[in-house]
Amino acid sequence: MTRHLGDIFDEALWPDLLVGLSIADDAAAWRLDDGRALIATVDFFTPVVDDPYDYGAIAAANALSDIYAMGGQPFLALNLAAMPADLPEEMLLAILRGGAEKVREAGAIVAGGHTIDDDEPKFGYAVLGMADPARLGVKAAAQPGDQLLLTKPLGVGIITTAFKADQAEPEHIATATEWMKRLNKAAAEALKGMRPHAVTDITGFGLLGHAWEVAERSGVRLRLRYDALPFHPGALRYADELLFPALANSNMDDYGAHVVFGPALEYEQQMLLFTPETSGGLLISLPPDDAEQYTRAAAALGQPVWRIGEALAGDPGIEVQ
Repeated sequence: MTRHLGDIFDEALWPDLLVGLSIADDAAAWRLDDGRALIATVDFFTPVVDDPYDYGAIAAANALSDIYAMGGQPFLALNLAAMPADLPEEMLLAILRGGAEKVREAGAIVAGGHTIDDDEPKFGYAVLGMADPARLGVKAAAQPGDQLLLTKPLGVGIITTAFKADQAEPEHIATATEWMKRLNKAAAEALKGMRPHAVTDITGFGLLGHAWEVAERSGVRLRLRYDALPFHPGALRYADELLFPALANSNMDDYGAHVVFGPALEYEQQMLLFTPETSGGLLISLPPDDAEQYTRAAAALGQPVWRIGEALAGDPGIEVQ
């Protein structure tokens, strides 16, 4: 029998570790006292856009997102930079500046970091945040009857792949870039005063991979409405052209057995939901009344929200209609 990493590290010896490997979530959580939990996460990746400033800003927004998904407020970040030795200094500075300004927008500060030489650029952050231990956003408590809400459109993964293949329209990559740079700060702030049953952010596993994590850990069945899903301009076109990244196939292999698609949904539509996202939105599970309240609170902050489905009683799984 394969042992979970949480068993290897014997987390029972650390009662203040509220979220760790044994109940893996978007970030680790450590109880400081009754009213404070420290949230810690790390994330970095290779460039998804050409502009170095935008790359830094996207990497920062992506790393900060895990703190927001856990119900925390970021306060400190450390650079993680692996860069070619011959990279022009002005490009490295632009990456660092883009990231630092996005961290500052989140109300946090870059306080240091670490760099190494690497043939392929990689950049991101280790981020610390603070949260109320009683209001941690986790994946494992969605309940039948909950509404499923999404706070960013889908499709940046296929758009950036089309861009790398010189197949993307400039306006499509520009729109996707602005959304990737957008913090999940307002989406998280709109949850203040509420206790979501489940929340996660949509990143490398795609919508269906992250939805499966919620379904499996909560013991519920999720029903998604394809027609309710928001997509970035160009995403459907590039799907029709089969410009999917390799990770879309990996996600389908990993999670496809847990998903039942309606007969009207074609292969390209299905694959789009397995396509990885970068700096995606929050997927939130709330009771219907709270979902109404959240939508109003988000609108007041200029944060769009899409209702994309509901949680049902039954064996864990996902239906896409």
